[in-house]
Amino acid sequence: MGCLDQDTTQEALIDFSRFQTMSMDTGRKIVALGDSTTAGTPGFRSPIEAPPAGRGNPESQYEYWMMKLHPQWMVLNRGVNGERSDQILARFERDVTKELPEVVVILAGVNDIFQGRKPDSVERNLLTMYRRAKELRIVPVAATVLPYNIAGRREAGSIGTVNLWVEATAKEEGIPFCDTNLAVRRNDNPNLLASSPDGLHPDVDGYRKMGEALATVIQALVPGRP
Repeated sequence: MGCLDQDTTQEALIDFSRFQTMSMDTGRKIVALGDSTTAGTPGFRSPIEAPPAGRGNPESQYEYWMMKLHPQWMVLNRGVNGERSDQILARFERDVTKELPEVVVILAGVNDIFQGRKPDSVERNLLTMYRRAKELRIVPVAATVLPYNIAGRREAGSIGTVNLWVEATAKEEGIPFCDTNLAVRRNDNPNLLASSPDGLHPDVDGYRKMGEALATVIQALVPGRP
């Protein structure tokens, strides 16, 4: 699995058209919506967690690396450590709708799984967010849930189930897909992070790889544009 750009439905074409029009003369406004792996835990606390600008090592967030690659982009970190997908959905209107970005990266579900919730509840919440973004003519990027090193067989299986669903649903919904899980996991064991300061989250290098993967997907929406 890799990072793909898929725009197979008419709805998605409308969204991408808005993205292209707005990006011709201005930088891109992107909201990064999610949990700790969006916030930048453990090295960084997001602006929601530590207002107004966040606190910690800014390199410990994938948003930093996206903007380093594309300085004209404004990527808003709207991650909150420990939140489940239903809690992230509950603040969608505040953190996404009111910002009206061109793109929203949606990465959620690991805390649901950690707390023993079923994959189908994660999938329902993700689908609601994907479709709400499309209604607003915001391009949703469907990102896969990251592994964590203390996950048992059940948790690892649930992460795999959700991630297969994310990839398939991105195709069905005609939205971009990014395999952020692939970007941070070990080559010899997909259930473990390649490197981590705490066994639960990526280190700076992992967040860099996530940012690079996501930037590649978003850049591909309008080839030739910075």
